[in-house]
Amino acid sequence: SSMEVVLHYRPHQRDLIKLQKFAEAALKEFPIRQLPRFAPWFPNELNRLPLKPKKQAPVISCEEVEELKQLSTSSECVTGSPDYDCTKNLLEFHSSMKHGPTLVQAQAAHRPLNLDYQGEPPPNGKQKLQRSWSVSLPSAKLKEKIQPLSQELQNNLERLKLHAFCRAKWTIEQSLCKNQNLEDVWIKLNRLIKQNELPSCNATIQRSVGQIWIFCDILYCEYVRNILREKLSLTDKMNLLVHKYGIIFSL
Repeated sequence: SSMEVVLHYRPHQRDLIKLQKFAEAALKEFPIRQLPRFAPWFPNELNRLPLKPKKQAPVISCEEVEELKQLSTSSECVTGSPDYDCTKNLLEFHSSMKHGPTLVQAQAAHRPLNLDYQGEPPPNGKQKLQRSWSVSLPSAKLKEKIQPLSQELQNNLERLKLHAFCRAKWTIEQSLCKNQNLEDVWIKLNRLIKQNELPSCNATIQRSVGQIWIFCDILYCEYVRNILREKLSLTDKMNLLVHKYGIIFSL
């Protein structure tokens, strides 16, 4: 069989002897290296395992096997007993147990805190726990009342590149409460949040610094501020703070 070979070369490389040698070298077959037989690097005979236990397996005598059989047949399995009752040792399931005091104590432990509590000490001398936070539930009825944000606040959001759903904080101090006590304002605020009048809000009272913090989405911050002014009778301006940005708006 014949083969036609076309050799392309540059004009300045016209040495026929070099071109012929170059073509012959290109047509030579590639050398094939004979691969050696695979030899594993670990012993693979089944009768000669490379890993062996350091100690032999324990040997049990026939007498010990018989003793174990007798112990297993004589012992009773508690879980397999047909009359097993998991409530046998629980006092609250006994017929002689009176459920009245237990239920009353459980109801008292889980009874919600009365927001109308004015701070009078209870007769038993123990001080009642005071609520320190409150969270609102979502309400679809408020969407109709929410007005678009003011132009000033929109400009601030564009300048700071903040989204309308970022969380912001209103702060109520004693100076804004007129003749009211901060605890009284906190009780009223809890009622507003419980009645879902403040959308996306959660609030906390910081008694150590004498402040009430109200967190809400910026989208509803102006509406929340107007409700606070109306329902809580707050005076003066309040500053709206965003984490890492400081005060972004005053109303």
